[in-house]
Amino acid sequence: MIDVLVVEDDPVAAGAHARYVERAPGFRCAGVAHSVAEALRFLERGRGTDAPVTLMLLDLYLPDGHGLELVRGIRAAGHGADIIAVTSARDLATVRRAVSIGVVQYLLKPFAAATLQDRLARYARYRASLERGGEALGQDEVDQAFAELRSPRGTTLPKGLTTPTLEAVASVIRAADAGLSAAAVGTAAGVSRITARRYLEHLVETGRARREPQYGQVGRPELVYRWC
Repeated sequence: MIDVLVVEDDPVAAGAHARYVERAPGFRCAGVAHSVAEALRFLERGRGTDAPVTLMLLDLYLPDGHGLELVRGIRAAGHGADIIAVTSARDLATVRRAVSIGVVQYLLKPFAAATLQDRLARYARYRASLERGGEALGQDEVDQAFAELRSPRGTTLPKGLTTPTLEAVASVIRAADAGLSAAAVGTAAGVSRITARRYLEHLVETGRARREPQYGQVGRPELVYRWC
């Protein structure tokens, strides 16, 4: 069983993450901490027990410090829990810092439950590939262990969707001050209304956009899309 500590200051998000963990086969939510101090106390209590924390789902913006500083602190204290960053921090400097101190996964908010489930399943396979101990038989075995943590290229989008068009559609609604219809997004992104809607629905399904009815004076309401 993989014991997970959820570190998240938002109580609603923390509860959701804990539920996602409990639903993942082979995982158990060992506890929830809402600050750096709480996380440190929890890890200290678990030191030397039969079920130490194996993995932390870590928000980076905490009320009493930055999540990456927490990682540095627990490493200095000898805690070996792996880290999956679960954060809204999109700046590449933060991503580089996270990689440099050993964060094994970096998951951007908002995300769909299925996305976290996929990351947890990959982490479980990564752990399983290293559990036998001893030495690696060769480079291929080492490469395979690391590959378990990474999403295979080309499989993250549904069939027929492309990354450049997705980025174009996402940039349109991200920059908008109000909700936009699929037709308006298509015009701005240089694609048809039907194409824009496919990409917009994908963004809704993955938790990056939301769909809302916009009521006019007559007729049926029009669906508009906003960035989360």
